Amino acid sequence: MKKILRFVLIVFAVGLIAGVAAVWSLGRPYLAPSGETFVRIEHGSGIPAIAGALQKAGVIHYEWQLWLARALNPSARLQAGEYRFSAPSSVLTVFDRIHRGDIYYFELTVPEGSNRFDIARLVSTSGTISAGEFLDASADPASILDLAPRAPSLEGFLFPATYRLTHSATAVELCYRMTNEFRRHWKRLDASKSADVLRTVTLASLVEKETGVAEERKIVAGVFTNRIAKDMRLECDPTTIYAALLDNRYSGVIYKSDLLNQNPYNTYRNAGLPPGPIANPGAAAIDAALHPAATEYLFFVAKADGGGHVFSATRAAHEKAVLAYRHAKHKAG
Repeated sequence: MKKILRFVLIVFAVGLIAGVAAVWSLGRPYLAPSGETFVRIEHGSGIPAIAGALQKAGVIHYEWQLWLARALNPSARLQAGEYRFSAPSSVLTVFDRIHRGDIYYFELTVPEGSNRFDIARLVSTSGTISAGEFLDASADPASILDLAPRAPSLEGFLFPATYRLTHSATAVELCYRMTNEFRRHWKRLDASKSADVLRTVTLASLVEKETGVAEERKIVAGVFTNRIAKDMRLECDPTTIYAALLDNRYSGVIYKSDLLNQNPYNTYRNAGLPPGPIANPGAAAIDAALHPAATEYLFFVAKADGGGHVFSATRAAHEKAVLAYRHAKHKAG
């Protein structure tokens, strides 16, 4: 009888020690020698899947440790998402981070007036999406054709804003989020009844590229509207640059050959608006395109000091403003 009692006590003591050791291990920092790693937890994942993913990534030593952490926190809700682990952490800390939804993301800020080539370069620096992947995804207009059936690409509909992206984001997902943001602002501007979405956004993209002065946007939109009505070529430098970009030959300078380029986006050779937007305009530029100023102006040229533009209603007045600009630049340089 004494031997049985002694055996029971030994088993109990061993179990107690093992239990204490197991609980103690939950507070001990651990991270496999591989260092920084990312773990994605899908929606609906249970403890087996989560524990397996964490153990495989080297975030925890043993799967049973997460089971034990769950037993100690039975009501905790573990949140889906991508998590970044870069330093040794205890199982309890890991469990708490997933419970709190401490999801990894980085911010991508797309300035107003960026074209899809600019955005591709921005995205490529994140190390998650390559420039080529983004250009391929943004070349497909399928996700916006319900609004703009003739859109040649997603250019103009990739709304400029700050986006939170995870390490596993794809180019298609990012384009979807950006076009959804465009839809949100389009609706807010009460522009849903516009007769031609593509025309409006195309005009807005020219306005966005031509001026950064808030008070000028509707005037610039009015100038372009007037020129279109008079069947005058828009002669908008940013469209010439965009045409060169599409032809993969833009070097940072506009040459005479660019002005003579027959590409349909070059408004020095083709009347009217280009076939689609040349950049992604912000809400203010879109609003200007929807409500251009009623003006007699047909021309504008930048002020030499960079503080906006000089607007003219006649070619003679415009040529005088151009000469004044060149003289001021020559004097300054």
